[in-house]
Amino acid sequence: MFLRGRVATSDGTRIPHDVKVERICNGGVRQQVYASPNGGFDMQLGTRDNDVLDASAVGRTSPVGANPNLDPSMGVSRRQLLGCELRATASGFRSNTVSLMDVDVLNRSLDVGVLVVERTSKMQGATLSAIPYKAPQQAWKAYEKGLEAEKNNKFAEARKYLEKAVAIFPRYAVAWFELGTILQKENQKEGAREAYTRAATIDFKFLPPFVSLAALAYGEGNWTEVLDITSRIADLDPWKQSASNGYIMDADGVNYTAVYFYEAVANYKLNRMAAAEKSGLQAEHYLDVGTRFPQLHLLMADIFLRKNNNATAISELETYLQLAPHAANADSVKAQLVTLKQKNVATSIRE
Repeated sequence: MFLRGRVATSDGTRIPHDVKVERICNGGVRQQVYASPNGGFDMQLGTRDNDVLDASAVGRTSPVGANPNLDPSMGVSRRQLLGCELRATASGFRSNTVSLMDVDVLNRSLDVGVLVVERTSKMQGATLSAIPYKAPQQAWKAYEKGLEAEKNNKFAEARKYLEKAVAIFPRYAVAWFELGTILQKENQKEGAREAYTRAATIDFKFLPPFVSLAALAYGEGNWTEVLDITSRIADLDPWKQSASNGYIMDADGVNYTAVYFYEAVANYKLNRMAAAEKSGLQAEHYLDVGTRFPQLHLLMADIFLRKNNNATAISELETYLQLAPHAANADSVKAQLVTLKQKNVATSIRE
């Protein structure tokens, strides 16, 4: 089944060059596709177009045929669209969302209409360098062809064009980042790490490669490296600065909830509970700007339980179940909630 639509800006200006459309299910990113330069996008349900580690995702979409609930001709069942929505994501923009709960799964193609993105007001001084805009035309064209090939899941072709782009212009940070993304999709982790590192070295204000490096370290359980990388990202977090008085046209779209989640888990694993709580609360702060992140609430619940703060732990577990009601561990979390609530009642009676 294909979803079609387009992305447009609220002020009628040209859409950002890096705009993607995401399918979010129960708070986790399940698919990402690039929009074309004119804003159009196609998404085939039942595929996972972006396999970059997403700690917020509750499970992963299974290949067609691997799950009896999937219809091979459609790619996904109505049940699997419960709690799903589409949104656009781009540097310095925020998007409305479109619910997929009422999608007619009997149709092979559906036009979901327009996702509108509007500029967000961030902090002055947080703009990127002009390095990407200095790329020669040949490098820029190769980069665009690479993005188009990636959009169509032609990863070998995308890699070829992106390698050409960085060969022509070795300081093309965004091309190095996209090359790393392709290599990671091809399960070439060391090559991806090298490409991300090149991007980060070229332009220290370009944060997406740092986030990808943190995700790689998180996946490997290298907690010291996670903390080293996330601290660099946090130092450049524009939302930590003073009030804004203007738009940041070229700011990078960074999932700071994920960044602080990685940091919180790393501190937790290193038994730095106070630091883990601080990072977790920082991650929760970003939930207020529209991001949903179920796994964060599980982590915070455990941290509060260690502090014997059962009431707050209960609240965190209830939030987790609201965001991920069909998670694989939902039954065990519900059982834990029952036990905690019984303890709270018993404690109240004794007091």
